Amino acid sequence: MSEKGSLLTAQIIDNRRVAPAHFLMTVRLPLSFATPFPGQFVMIRNDECDGPLLARPLSVYGFERQQDHAVMDLLYRVAGRGTSLFSRMIPGEELRFFGPLGKGFSVPAGVKRVLLVAGGGGVAPLIFLLHKGLLPADGKGILETIFYLGARTAELLTGLERLCGFCDLKICTDDGSRGYHGPVTGLLKHDIGGFDAGDTVIYACGPKPMVRAMGNLLQGAPIRCQVSLEERMACGLGACLGCAVAVRTGEGKTDYRRVCQDGPVFDLRDIVFASPAGP
Repeated sequence: MSEKGSLLTAQIIDNRRVAPAHFLMTVRLPLSFATPFPGQFVMIRNDECDGPLLARPLSVYGFERQQDHAVMDLLYRVAGRGTSLFSRMIPGEELRFFGPLGKGFSVPAGVKRVLLVAGGGGVAPLIFLLHKGLLPADGKGILETIFYLGARTAELLTGLERLCGFCDLKICTDDGSRGYHGPVTGLLKHDIGGFDAGDTVIYACGPKPMVRAMGNLLQGAPIRCQVSLEERMACGLGACLGCAVAVRTGEGKTDYRRVCQDGPVFDLRDIVFASPAGP
């Protein structure tokens, strides 16, 4: 895990559209910025905009240290006013940055096969894990890495340039415009019986319906699964309790944990899913 997060100013190097409503922002950071661990996130805001907008949480997509500065990539989807303002920012403009925050992924000893399951923008932390974090605790290499990447349509697939050649890539689209015709969990369901639970771990990130489907698919299954939850956040520090989720405790009871501080990565088996709303 990285050092304690810090508040500082970041300068935009590049900010470009990579798919409909999806942007890749690259920022320059001071060398003092703590190295993020895969699965962690940052809170960013534009202090120059009008109105009291809250900071927005974004998963780390890429991070490198240069000789006199650090560079971070952030992949984000325009979903509201805040991210819409970010999408219009240009190189040279500055953002207020706070992070890295939260609990990231972990790679257990003895793992030989890694399954990465991403839906939509959930690809960002998993690609960072693929490139920076797949080093088992016992020092032995991963024998197989399979990446299940899902999106509504082919034009909404992002991150392909960072996946091809680095893993066994399986693409899924809801409309069948590329790869498997159906949700990413549908293809995983088809394959899941061929994996040895003793040496396999799953990492997942995506919208709530995908995470719920993962929970149903793996209910009672022995395969380990860590999932990064996508939740609205106001502070990123656990003070506002706005990102609390229900989890199972060791005593079999239900309690609440803050996604920003206790997550965003959780054991999928610990998450309590609310019953779907009726008609």
